[in-house]
Amino acid sequence: RISCNVRRARSPVELWPTAGECQESIPYLDRPPSPLEFYREWVSPNKPCIIQNAISHWPALRKWTSAYLREVVGPKVVSVAVTPNGYADAVFQDRFVMPEERQMPFTDFLDIVEKKVTSPNVFYVQKQCSNLTEEFPELVCDVQPDIPWMSEALGKKPDAVNFWLGESAAVTSLHKDHYENLYCVISGEKHFLLHPPSDRPFIPYELYQPATYQVSEDGSFEIVDEKSADKVPWIPLDPLNPNLEQYPEYAKAKPLQCTVKAGEMLYLPSLWFHHVQQSHGCIAVNYWYDMEYDLKYSYYQLLDCLTKTVKVL
Repeated sequence: RISCNVRRARSPVELWPTAGECQESIPYLDRPPSPLEFYREWVSPNKPCIIQNAISHWPALRKWTSAYLREVVGPKVVSVAVTPNGYADAVFQDRFVMPEERQMPFTDFLDIVEKKVTSPNVFYVQKQCSNLTEEFPELVCDVQPDIPWMSEALGKKPDAVNFWLGESAAVTSLHKDHYENLYCVISGEKHFLLHPPSDRPFIPYELYQPATYQVSEDGSFEIVDEKSADKVPWIPLDPLNPNLEQYPEYAKAKPLQCTVKAGEMLYLPSLWFHHVQQSHGCIAVNYWYDMEYDLKYSYYQLLDCLTKTVKVL
C-alpha cells in the first residue's frame, strides 16, 4: 500500500489569522528558502517573514555609499517626491494628496539628504514604476534583475523593481498593495507596521478628492485639486497615533511591528496593510510580483464588501 502525506485544503476562513490569533512577531529565516518551500510555507498561507543572507552576495551592500552614487549616477535628472510634511500619497486636509514630482539632478538630491543644503521640505526618491530599471539603470548590475527562487516559486518575473532613498521624515501612510513584495534594505533600517488582511473590518476607508502639492512662487506649498479625477478610497487613520474616538473599531486590530536592517529582506504578502518609516538616508530595493487573483483575493473582496455593508447598516 502506498501512503503519502496530503495537506488538507484551506477553507477561506483559514487563509489568514484573525485579529485575536495573529502572530505576535515576524519570523526570521536564516537563509533563502527553496522555491517550493517558500510557496508552501509563506506565499500560499499569505504569511510575512524576514529573510537573512538572501542578498549578502549583492555588490550594492558594500558599494552603495553616497560617494559611489554621486560618481555613478551623478547629476542626471531624476524624479523626486517633495512634500512639506513627509507624507506623500496620504490624507491631509480632507484630500488624498500626492507629492510634487520634482525633476532634479540626483547630486542636488544627495546634497539635501546629506544636509549639505537645508530645505524646509521633505525629499524622497520613491517613484514606483520600476524606477530602478527606468531611472537608475547604472545601479542594476549591483543587485539582481529578479529574485530567482521567488520567480521560480511564482512562475513569473517581477512587474517592477523599485529604488528607494530618502529622509527620515518621509513616511508611507497605511495602505495595501496587490503585489507579492520582497523588500530589501541595502543600508539603514526600515520600520514596518503591518496588519493582516483579516483586520480589514477594523481599518477605516473613506473617499477623498485627489489633489497634488504644488510649489507657489514664494516657495510655499499649495494643495491643488485634480478636479477631473475620481475620488480615491484611502485610510485616514495614523496607526502610530490612532484617533480611537473617531475610529473605535481600530482598537480591535492587532498590528505587527518589525525593523528590517541592512542586508535583510522582508517578504510582505499581497493585501497586507503596511505603514513604513525609515532611518535617515536609508537605501532599499523592492521587487513587486503580481499576486494571484485566487481564493485569497476572493475572500478579501468578500470581507471588504461585508465591512462596507455593515457600515451602511
